[in-house]
Amino acid sequence: MASSKKHSREQREARERLRHYSARTVVHEKTLARRKRDNILAISIGLIVIALVSAAQVFYFSSGPGAPEPAPSFTPEPSASAQENVGDVPDVSVAEARTWTGELSLNDVTLGIELDGAGAPQAVASIVDSIANNYYVGKFCHRLVKTEKVGLIQCGSLDGTGASEPGYAYGPIENAGVGGFYPAGTIAVARSGDDAFSNGRQFFIVFDDATIPDDAAGGYSIVGTVVSGLDALQSEITDGGVADDAEDGVPVIETSITRFTIQ
Repeated sequence: MASSKKHSREQREARERLRHYSARTVVHEKTLARRKRDNILAISIGLIVIALVSAAQVFYFSSGPGAPEPAPSFTPEPSASAQENVGDVPDVSVAEARTWTGELSLNDVTLGIELDGAGAPQAVASIVDSIANNYYVGKFCHRLVKTEKVGLIQCGSLDGTGASEPGYAYGPIENAGVGGFYPAGTIAVARSGDDAFSNGRQFFIVFDDATIPDDAAGGYSIVGTVVSGLDALQSEITDGGVADDAEDGVPVIETSITRFTIQ
């Protein structure tokens, strides 16, 4: 009888130990699961915080108050885009991939010029063809720019206002100034801002070393060089300044193209 009671007691004790063990196991597993969940949550929050901080820094240094000051921009007229207007633009073969020499007279000032048909074949073809068709004579130089970084006079607008010519535009940009630098004597083609296919018949002459930053389309097609007469251009025309004492506008001395020859 005593043996039977002892056996029953041992069974109860064994069941009790098993119950406690099972309870501890469940608690341990729940603790591990909770720790894993907490770790995942902590990592997720950390990643979100890092992403927010990174986004804030990007905004601060790109669009916010920490953004660098943009470089001053300059866009020779015409101001209206004319990419869709192809008109009667001559073939590049007209430039003959050679150097053209000639004379360009503004008022009574004669400039000796050279055009680079190999470096800017499409732009030079346009100018050579326009000279042959007597387009330029009588056209005004409607714009003069005189700043610390830019000195140029712009000519050849169809209506004398600098507006683009309907039906006449071409691209792409050829032989642009390296790093936005256009040395004194440079002859380049004007175009609309941010549009590489809006080159036309208008051109500008740089009479003082100029830094003209590229825009979204790039720089400006250099077609040639003034090889003589640049000093006279300055003393007789550009030194007269810009109307209303401005830095960019109509020349005080009314200027037009009186002669343009090429060979």
